[in-house]
Amino acid sequence: MSAVRKTKLKLPAPRPRNPLVAPALQRKAGSHRKSQAATRRADKMALKKQIRRGDD
Repeated sequence: MSAVRKTKLKLPAPRPRNPLVAPALQRKAGSHRKSQAATRRADKMALKKQIRRGDD
């Protein structure tokens, strides 16, 4: 009867995360206005709404 050897897979430990990055990403510092894409979409939706109502 042969003995079965079990080999363990050794993974390197993950690098520690920078504790200052997560709060900085959550703050999303910058201008407090709609993006260009959001503004364009809002204009497009308003136009479609006017067309549906029959306004000119």
